Amino acid sequence: MALHNLLGKEGELLATRYLRDKGYEVLYNNWRFSRFEIDIIATKNNRLHFTEVKSRSSKKHGFPEEKVTKQKFQFLAAAADEFLYRNPQYKHIQFDILSINKLPDGTAEYFLIEDIYFS
Repeated sequence: MALHNLLGKEGELLATRYLRDKGYEVLYNNWRFSRFEIDIIATKNNRLHFTEVKSRSSKKHGFPEEKVTKQKFQFLAAAADEFLYRNPQYKHIQFDILSINKLPDGTAEYFLIEDIYFS
């Protein structure tokens, strides 16, 4: 597996652990519909969170959250629409980005951007 794929998998594991530690109940990892994917679907305080996870091993090329484009958000929203169609019990939702920087010493920095929206 390519190095960037390994970092992505590790980032999603770190993200799941981080969200659980913050009181989220993680329902799904890598939920798929057609060609679309939601990295993490979780609940907290009666709200459903669709979370896009971005990881980097260096800040040399910018911050991970900068890689979430308008098109990526549209794909995330399309998958979320299908999830909500299949699970209509959820009334309160939001989209989040969890940015993870893996530091050279093996630790990680987390930056959670809550309730995002691209117009």
